[in-house]
Amino acid sequence: MTPDEILSRVLYKDQDVIVLDKPAGLAVHAGPNAPDHLELYLPSLSFGWAEVPRLAHRLDRDTSGCLILGRHAKAIKRLGKMFEHRRVDKVYWSVCHGSPPADSGTVDAPLLKVSARGQGWRIKVDPAGQDSITDWSVKGRGEGLTWIEWRPRTGRTHQIRIHAQYLGCPLLGDAYYGPDPETRIRLHLLAREVAFPALAPSKEPIRVTAPPPAHMVEALRKCGWAPEP
Repeated sequence: MTPDEILSRVLYKDQDVIVLDKPAGLAVHAGPNAPDHLELYLPSLSFGWAEVPRLAHRLDRDTSGCLILGRHAKAIKRLGKMFEHRRVDKVYWSVCHGSPPADSGTVDAPLLKVSARGQGWRIKVDPAGQDSITDWSVKGRGEGLTWIEWRPRTGRTHQIRIHAQYLGCPLLGDAYYGPDPETRIRLHLLAREVAFPALAPSKEPIRVTAPPPAHMVEALRKCGWAPEP
């Protein structure tokens, strides 16, 4: 990844926020297994300002799509309150193994983070966990796969991945919660859309859509998706 490549992935920009099409495989924060991460490239998104934009939320390393950045401290504070009060609407697309039991529904299944010595941590459905609610609907099926749109009401770690598993249709390419722990296929999960009030009162609400990444296109086509002309 280069600064120019990051710049080319800006989907929306105003005086307060940037919405970036985060590439799959790029972590948003530094970590022991993430020497290359988005925070290294944030200075290139300053567009001449002295203040470097900051993350308003996060996406998993292997999830692509819409990521919101605040361009200054006041914007970050206001965006934080929007997320806290659930005023940011998020839409995700995935391609899943198999098929859910209906064409639409809601998963209401609390999620708990658990750790095991030498095995790291995982998330699982557990009554002792945090409330986690996701609305979902099938958008297409084909060749043993299902294209699903997800609208999470809460924002828990790995929420969509676990809720998909809970429905019996784990995400294609999910090495942690899918049927093949050694999969070499990238995770088929896209942060498709974000919608939230503009920080300037005089402006219209912001709605931004990210295109499917290259690694999801073939599976989406099998399920009936076609790019807009």
